[in-house]
Amino acid sequence: MFSHVMIGTNDLARSKAFYDQIMQVLGYNEGVMDAKGRCMYATASGVLGLTKPINGEDATNGNGMTVGFLASNPEMVDTWHAVGLANGGTGIEEPPGIRGKAPRKLYMAYLRDPDGNKICATHFVLD
Repeated sequence: MFSHVMIGTNDLARSKAFYDQIMQVLGYNEGVMDAKGRCMYATASGVLGLTKPINGEDATNGNGMTVGFLASNPEMVDTWHAVGLANGGTGIEEPPGIRGKAPRKLYMAYLRDPDGNKICATHFVLD
């Protein structure tokens, strides 16, 4: 459904260090800096980008915005959350666990990245 997601940051090095760690848990390579000074995590199905805002103003987190990353199992969600906390993320909402009920149960964990953006890891639970 999505081609790419860009996340604004005020400290690209700090954000890259954070996202390199949590994306590795999900099986992705370290982000690559492009010619425009952005950090990109490119896959066959889409791109996650980290960038300073092109208008020159400070990056701010989006009220009501969440970027969700797909995880292949609950253990991966738990590891993603722990690695995020250990690398400058902030735990928010409930601890990692089941949300919803059959037939659409999700195993999820939420964090705020070092710039305050809300992110989550999600595993779709099949009964």
